[in-house]
Amino acid sequence: MLSHLPYHSNLKEYRVQAEQLLGGWRAADPDAINLFRQCHPKFLDRRIPWLPKRMSDAEARTVWIDSADSELAIARWYDFADWTRLAEWVEAVTAGDSPVYRYETAVEAVISGNAAAVGKALQDHPDLVRARSTRVTHHDPPQHGATLVHYIAANGVEGYRQRSPENAVEIARLLLEAGAEPDAPAGMYGRHDATTMSMLVSSCHPAKAGVQVALVDILVDFGASVEATGSGPWASPLMTALAFGYLDAAEALVRRGARVDRLAAAAGLGRLDDAQRLFERATREERHRALALAAQLGHTEIVRLLLDAGEDPDRYNPEGNHSHSTPLHQAALVGHRGVVELLVERGARLDIKDTIWEGTPLGWAEHGGRSEIASYLGRAATRRLDGA
Repeated sequence: MLSHLPYHSNLKEYRVQAEQLLGGWRAADPDAINLFRQCHPKFLDRRIPWLPKRMSDAEARTVWIDSADSELAIARWYDFADWTRLAEWVEAVTAGDSPVYRYETAVEAVISGNAAAVGKALQDHPDLVRARSTRVTHHDPPQHGATLVHYIAANGVEGYRQRSPENAVEIARLLLEAGAEPDAPAGMYGRHDATTMSMLVSSCHPAKAGVQVALVDILVDFGASVEATGSGPWASPLMTALAFGYLDAAEALVRRGARVDRLAAAAGLGRLDDAQRLFERATREERHRALALAAQLGHTEIVRLLLDAGEDPDRYNPEGNHSHSTPLHQAALVGHRGVVELLVERGARLDIKDTIWEGTPLGWAEHGGRSEIASYLGRAATRRLDGA
């Protein structure tokens, strides 16, 4: 099984990995087959570029693969657009004490939590706080142009570099005290104005490491906005945190001044009184989003409020709120039994399939390990077939 090389490796070492990968493919090695299926365009869905096609390993093995394909797969594994872009970056990063080498060295110190190395790098080269990544990727947009502080969010940058060290707050403080711009824009997930805050509150890595809320606080301490910055469905940090299910981060944003002046925000936070107050002046789109968030986050009484007002439980969720699925899919996946039962009692369809993996709510419950909810949905489906 291959491991990612150190950032200062030469091109020969990457080429050795490409040769090893091709050898693994020819030997039907499962790890090699999986890497190709995850990274090479021949195995990815044209409609959803990051999604592997539905095919067995045996079917995948019928696809012709040569050395150029292996190089492309390796380049994509490192999140480059192709082998040429990887080679250009390797040349720059191995060119002695180049700006690219200094930047990438600092990135490694940031994501590994090496405070001493970060401090020395900033002391020796103060301009590093404004430096940006030069990588050309296969994502949209092709260059994320992240600053060092963006790597604190562990999101939107290279997948294998998305890590949150225990001392992430200390690292963030070093960067911010050195003059890093807390709301610097970067190109991530189809946006050109993604901020560290928007990436932070939608990232699993700082949440799992237990540093997400503390990072919200330190970013705000140094001037990061808690209100919408830029455009698109994830411009608002509060709505982004709710969309990705990080309630602690959402509450921290509210504590630091984010306004709860929209029905969807109140619904996601589980604030029934605010939801009732904001309901009458909410737009149709806002009510739709409110149902999606309330179901996903388990706020049964707010779901009831919206259903009583005529919201359709069978509509796919709006853009920016897992629009490939319905409220029942999300509630079943996360394990909100009360919401699931209410939606089913109100007639939510059990046979609707999501538009990415084509799974029913029952399938989502099984995938999420929600055995009790899966059993309940199975019984409900049987009763409907029997006309009970």
